[in-house]
Amino acid sequence: MSAQGRAGILIVDDTPFNIELLEGFLCQAYNVDTATCGEKALDIVGTSPPDLVILDIVMPGMDGFEVCRRLKADERTADIPVIFITALDDVAAEARGLELGAIDFITKPFNPAVVRARVANHIALREAARLREDVERIMRHDLKSPLTTVLSLPQLMLMDGNLTPPQRDMLQRIEDAGYTLLAMTNLSTTLFRMERDVYELRPEKMDLAAVARKVLTGFAETAEMRGIGLRLLVDGRDDGPSIPWMGEELLCHSMLANLVGNALDASPRREDVLVSLGARPEGGVRIDIVNRGDVAPELQGRFFEKYATAGKARGTGLGTYSARLIARAHGGDIEMKCGAGTVEVSVFLPA
Repeated sequence: MSAQGRAGILIVDDTPFNIELLEGFLCQAYNVDTATCGEKALDIVGTSPPDLVILDIVMPGMDGFEVCRRLKADERTADIPVIFITALDDVAAEARGLELGAIDFITKPFNPAVVRARVANHIALREAARLREDVERIMRHDLKSPLTTVLSLPQLMLMDGNLTPPQRDMLQRIEDAGYTLLAMTNLSTTLFRMERDVYELRPEKMDLAAVARKVLTGFAETAEMRGIGLRLLVDGRDDGPSIPWMGEELLCHSMLANLVGNALDASPRREDVLVSLGARPEGGVRIDIVNRGDVAPELQGRFFEKYATAGKARGTGLGTYSARLIARAHGGDIEMKCGAGTVEVSVFLPA
């Protein structure tokens, strides 16, 4: 959006008459730039990104499909909406354009009212998404300062050698809750970028076993209140070794917290939830979360889909969905098996 409050539109078409028509439809409401070939369009987007691109498919040299593919492959331009224009009345061409990431399709000859309405709708959606991101960015910034205090003060207090074991346990729980809040604060925009396949992972050396212990510590009180046992095994042992791995610790914390939280919600009282970590024979790490509950038949085939939920009054259907996004962002995957009164969710992470 320009300083004057007008959105920028880039029209790309190799036919000057088409450009004149579209520019005439839109110039009163938007700042319009034009290009007659794919290469020029990419140059313009690279130097002055528009708010929306109207892109012809059939052009000599680089066609519209390739221009769209390059825009969506670049993290800096992937979120720019693309509307394809074409004279082709071809379902296959439309499907291909949408698969490449285009958000709409306009067929020649142009209807001025349709062009204006579709452009206005997508500009409004883009501005709404920007507003949401701005609000989330401000919230993350404002929350990090008090969260830093929540994380640092327990660490300083734990240095006191006169604390009793219960006091140390309470301080550790405060610190773990702080890490959970920090992970949640960072997660929303990260998941959005993962959905768009534009998230850039920044792995660092970490200990998966230590992350799992933090997660279970955070749920210990909830499990106790519900009469549910919560147990962690590392390489088959309660006091198992560390599990060194390269990944993003906060993301892994969020992934495990979602899965363990779901397992606790599904577990009957006086039963156990078991979390097991260990090396895979073929390399990498496997994490299993097992509970003695069940999965509704209508949910079994959609367990990791967005908004898929059943039987939970406050369920959003986002916990397992985000867990799968995080596992796949790390190059791994996740699956669920259920039967005979047992639900097992397994996360497979690469070496």
